[in-house]
Amino acid sequence: METAREVLRTLARRYAFGDLAALCEAGAAGLRSDTAAEVRLLCSFGQRLIDLDAEDFGVPEVTGDPVVDAHKVPDHLLARARASRMPQSAKERTRGALRTLRPAYGLLLEVIEARWRRREMAALVAALHISAEYLPLLAWEPVLGHAGDPALLPAAVGGTGSRFGVMPQPGRPRECDLTRPEQSAAERALRVAGEPGPGWRAYLDRQHSTLASALGRCAASCRTPCDVITRLSPDVLESLTARCRLAGEFSDGALVRLRHAAPVGHGFGVPSPEEVEEAWGRTRRSVGKQPLGRAVAEPSTVYCLPGLPELFSAAAGCPILPDTLLHDVAARIVDVLDR
Repeated sequence: METAREVLRTLARRYAFGDLAALCEAGAAGLRSDTAAEVRLLCSFGQRLIDLDAEDFGVPEVTGDPVVDAHKVPDHLLARARASRMPQSAKERTRGALRTLRPAYGLLLEVIEARWRRREMAALVAALHISAEYLPLLAWEPVLGHAGDPALLPAAVGGTGSRFGVMPQPGRPRECDLTRPEQSAAERALRVAGEPGPGWRAYLDRQHSTLASALGRCAASCRTPCDVITRLSPDVLESLTARCRLAGEFSDGALVRLRHAAPVGHGFGVPSPEEVEEAWGRTRRSVGKQPLGRAVAEPSTVYCLPGLPELFSAAAGCPILPDTLLHDVAARIVDVLDR
């Protein structure tokens, strides 16, 4: 028969951070007050990670309880989380996920696997939807040298000969394939670095993923390319186009479309694990027809959705593997419980 302390350890290893924190607050297992407070703080941090609450990644954890907040999350865990954080002002020095999306996609892979193990399909589908939205920025990262940071973007896509962010004039024929929302997001991205915090955060919340879509369209399917594309060398453009088309195929695939049947989308149903596997199988077959899709169809790693790490790696142009940040937070909690 499991002891109360063993139950707490099991909850930690299952990343059930909310349940574990509630039990500690209720005085379960007779934990010393300082031990319970430290566990609760770590659980607050871990829950933020598994919920993909990226705006607060890497900031000192605050629960509002002075006893709990007297403790701190270890600096090395905060630093790893900070690499996936969206900066909350244009002038913030640490650029996090605007500098590179690679740590964020490693965390996404770990979160997706954790949700699969816990059979939380609605949350899994939501994480897949997020990964699809920003995948074009991951594909553009080797070309831009950053992940679509508006503070740096004008130098890469603006200037004479570029129609990126130039809104169409009424009564004149369209010269750009971007949709109106995409062109609006592009126009905003080129000037938002000069806006105060509220405007910057509103852009990140509402338009940054649309910017990703715009850049993906420029590289993958533009029929009237402007200087955004023509300034690139043929070999760079060929590789970029292949990566963006791979991202587009994933985004349009059956797996990401499951979102529309889940509470995070427009319906009230939640897909079963079997439905997720079937949709991923169909997506893998369609993605496998892309020039970069062979590794997805024939994966070399073991993963709950076989080939997904290979897909992210192909889009990024470098290896993307599941992070161990959730695992390491859970291990830290177990260490605290074992004191």
